[in-house]
Amino acid sequence: MNPAALLNAMPGAVSQGLIWGIMAIGVFITYKILDVADLTVDGTMCTGGAVFIMATVAGMPIWAALLLSFLAGMAAGLMTGLFHTFCGIPAILAGILTQLALYSVNLRIMGKSNQPINANNYDLLISSRNVKVLSLENPIFVVGIAVVLTIAVLYWFFGTELGSSLRATGSNPNMSRAQGINTNFTKVLGLMLSNGLVALSSALLAQYQGFADVSMGRGAIVIGLAAVIIGEVIFGKIFRNFALKLLSVAIGSIIYYVVYQVVIGLGMSGDDMKLITALIVAVFLAIPYWKGKYFSKPVKRGDATHA
Repeated sequence: MNPAALLNAMPGAVSQGLIWGIMAIGVFITYKILDVADLTVDGTMCTGGAVFIMATVAGMPIWAALLLSFLAGMAAGLMTGLFHTFCGIPAILAGILTQLALYSVNLRIMGKSNQPINANNYDLLISSRNVKVLSLENPIFVVGIAVVLTIAVLYWFFGTELGSSLRATGSNPNMSRAQGINTNFTKVLGLMLSNGLVALSSALLAQYQGFADVSMGRGAIVIGLAAVIIGEVIFGKIFRNFALKLLSVAIGSIIYYVVYQVVIGLGMSGDDMKLITALIVAVFLAIPYWKGKYFSKPVKRGDATHA
């Protein structure tokens, strides 16, 4: 491994980690808060980029194209939510159905499997060509601000009555219904919010890499889960505040991409990264179990208190 080459690749790894960190925060909402396994992500991760590029090429302002991407992601989440709540389809199957449908939808949006966008012709927010430039146009700076704003807005939202209802639905749906909460509505809302963030991340990624591809979201759910789990395992004991938990997800995404660059630097092929990602997720999932089973001190019989 060439240390100089690895160091040279770090800015790009941090930039991509931050971009995918927004996606991972979306996964956190469904996986950790709503307690729903949502596989829509793999489709939505292309939808946002496809909508952004086509809207920008059509002459829409950047902010409007980003908003449209977010709304397109929410529409995908709405479909999954309706499949799950209105049609009674299990959440994981509902996500698969929407993901499958989005493949054709994304092709329709772009008109072909790959749609490029030239940073020289459009005033994009971020571009990979600025990743090593020490300026306000550096993607690390721009996306870093986007991550902070996303966390701030979500921290505010989940502190409201509606946000609290969403969190309660994930924690105990039966008790939530007993308290008068419409759990079907909150589930749909959570799926919409999650996929909206995924699509927003996709729009930023399309700008960064200069194109949207119909397969750009393949395996996205695994990367999102990796970021969530890495952040939880490393910072779970330290970050108790909700905003800090969201921040740990973004940091987990950065760690994932740093590991990715290290693996590539060791000479492994990029084709092996899905296998590496699966192993990383498996290890971080197993760490709490191993810690509790093999490293915790056994409790003596006489130490237990009796009523």
